[in-house]
Amino acid sequence: MTTTAAPDAGRSTGDVHYPVTLTTADGVRLDIAVPDGGDVVTAARDAGLVLPSQCGQGTCGSCHATARGAYRLGPHSPAALPPEQEAVGGVLLCRTYPLGGVQVQVSYPRSRIVDGGIGRREGAIEAVTSIAHDTVWLRVQAAPDAAAGTGVEFDPGQFVELQLPGDDRRRAYSMANTPNWDGELEFLIRLHEGGYFSGYLADLLAGRRPLGERIVLHGPTGAFALRESGLRPRWFVAGGTGLAPLLSLLRRMAEWGEPHPARLLYGVTAEHDLPDLPVLAEITDALPGFELVPCVWQPGPTWTGRCGTPADVLAEDLAGLRVTAAPDVYVCGPPLLVDAVQQVVRAAGLPDSHVVTERVLPT
Repeated sequence: MTTTAAPDAGRSTGDVHYPVTLTTADGVRLDIAVPDGGDVVTAARDAGLVLPSQCGQGTCGSCHATARGAYRLGPHSPAALPPEQEAVGGVLLCRTYPLGGVQVQVSYPRSRIVDGGIGRREGAIEAVTSIAHDTVWLRVQAAPDAAAGTGVEFDPGQFVELQLPGDDRRRAYSMANTPNWDGELEFLIRLHEGGYFSGYLADLLAGRRPLGERIVLHGPTGAFALRESGLRPRWFVAGGTGLAPLLSLLRRMAEWGEPHPARLLYGVTAEHDLPDLPVLAEITDALPGFELVPCVWQPGPTWTGRCGTPADVLAEDLAGLRVTAAPDVYVCGPPLLVDAVQQVVRAAGLPDSHVVTERVLPT
């Protein structure tokens, strides 16, 4: 195995193709021929298989997998693929360039691979609501579609890419609601200074742009999802707007009446970062035994809740748990939080199979 940077990556050098066998979590094997100088994600897409991925630049971690064989790993962010994971075969498939036969193992089932191509659909901005000093709740109404009708179909935990008409740039956001026949999509979005889409949303909030403007939706895609593992407890750990896909998962549990004990550890920096979200009360009412645990990293003198990061609180709560009560941990947030949660879970003696991760990067 070779993991040096690939200066010719992304540029095919001839008719040579290398065999890549991709095995999904449910045991399905897919064979992909990758041209010399090509990456696995692009070759799969050219073969009519859209793998869960997002940035295409090795920065988001959405296409994380493990690999064996001969390949080059192109430049990437260590936040998306930490060196210790790379050392044991971790790869980002958008930056993986085969040099020979490669065996790839992904953590998601075959159903998360889209056949054909990513869907495209138009919609309209229906509402933008400020729910914290730097966070908004966005509601988009999807236009009727010849194939889907008026509804929107996706797996809770997935994301779509939003694109403004006339602009090639896209931004990926996870849905915070569940599939529905009304065609509504809900998103939890943090406003970043100088951000492309953040600036657009700020203009909507300030009335400098009208509601109802058209927007293009690409997707859905993504591998973050609930796993079937009996009735093990489900603990959800969120940082910032990583809360969005966890809300989708919890709302699906409520709709289906799933009996798993569930907790949500939601971390913010300061108390004023806690969002005003009625949906949290709705989940609490709909899921018997559900526990919401806000975690404040820099609490003020009047804060009476849990202090520290969600990873700190998780470590405290895992201490002393009986093995038979060990939960599945679903974490979504900044890379540092995701890495910290993985370390906490390992330190508590839980196997990696108990952790489902999704990294969120600023857009």
